[in-house]
Amino acid sequence: MRRPALIVVAFLTALLLESTVFSEMRLLGARPELIILVVALVALAEGPNVGAVAGFAGGMWQDLLGAQTAGITALVLTLVGASIGTLRQYIVSESPYIPAAIVGVSTTLGLLTVGFVQLLLGRFDVSVGYLLRVALLSGVYGVVLTPLVAPLVRRVIGARPRATGRRW
Repeated sequence: MRRPALIVVAFLTALLLESTVFSEMRLLGARPELIILVVALVALAEGPNVGAVAGFAGGMWQDLLGAQTAGITALVLTLVGASIGTLRQYIVSESPYIPAAIVGVSTTLGLLTVGFVQLLLGRFDVSVGYLLRVALLSGVYGVVLTPLVAPLVRRVIGARPRATGRRW
């Protein structure tokens, strides 16, 4: 019962930081996406089921605090968490660059997918060029922040070292 509470604490901290401190740190319109970063790290540590639930919860919290249609980010982050959690079984390297690359790619693809769904719903109010720029720069933000945030998230959620091979 302690682990889920600690994951909630990690998300609430990320949500608080993202909506206060990091909301003013914009680089050409892009800002750090801490919720996607935490979803990716939780999914890498815990697997697809916990990743999907964490993605849904983090996305719904973000949707409810934002000014967009509720459920879009929740849907996208559910897919991101489940995909990264499934991908983790194929990662055999312990390189610290892999989580950073995964966070960068998932942030970029997640933001592009949110933009695409908003376009389908007729709620897309920015240019495609702006969306591409913001998605790529937010991905770079994620890559830069991952080495700083990953050890904290692992410690908070109490991630266990995972075995790299199958046991009988």
